[in-house]
Amino acid sequence: MRFTNKDILNIAMRQSAIDANCRAEDFLKAENVVVPSAVHSEARKYLSLPFDCNLISYGNNIVASINEKYRSIVSDYINRFPAEHCFETPNLHVLNDELQKDGLCVCFMAEYFLPDLRELKSLDCPYKTKLLRPADFAPLYTPQWSNALCKARKELDVLGVGAYDGESLVGLAACSADCEWMWQIGIDVLPAYRHQGVASALTSRLALEILERDKIPFYCAAWSNIRSVRNAIKSGFRPAWVETTAKSGSFVEELIGQYSRP
Repeated sequence: MRFTNKDILNIAMRQSAIDANCRAEDFLKAENVVVPSAVHSEARKYLSLPFDCNLISYGNNIVASINEKYRSIVSDYINRFPAEHCFETPNLHVLNDELQKDGLCVCFMAEYFLPDLRELKSLDCPYKTKLLRPADFAPLYTPQWSNALCKARKELDVLGVGAYDGESLVGLAACSADCEWMWQIGIDVLPAYRHQGVASALTSRLALEILERDKIPFYCAAWSNIRSVRNAIKSGFRPAWVETTAKSGSFVEELIGQYSRP
């Protein structure tokens, strides 16, 4: 299948609609949309559904997928501020303060990228590269490759591209089949091999390999992860949508413990 940029965006919106329990055209409306969250067998595999509160914007409005008990809180919030300002502080404190009364906290704030076919191309890598498949991943579920591969969901890791200095793996881009049409790319490069174009070479090569398999590559980064965002842009990806998700206070505390330095 030969995709266009419009095809890619439409497929992403259809997937977001499945995830949010709304219609794809809801993301193109001028007004905000609030819908009840629901479990769906075709949702992205890593999502914990139903949501208590998940805000999505493709730049036009906000679609809020929620537990009905929070409808009033979320509706008041997203209709109080312009859409682009609902995903940033200080305004997010307004939502967080209300949700905290019921034990929830604003947790994930992420930007998602899709390939721009006018910009995506194979980039040169200073090291030899190799296409990798699931059988090659078995010894690689270690901390240094934890952005590229997910130990908790090994069965979703379907394809990768590695960079090698001699026989040593120094960079790895891999993707997970998170849903029927879209595969998510993750990237890791060993510290001594960064700033040489390894990440963008692997990411762009993998994106092209995914497209050849009639799937859509997508890439996620926290807004504050400048290194990751720069890699997305250099690799031929462009911002497509943003999400903010509230989780239970206990979940947030556990996550904070995982991220804390020893």
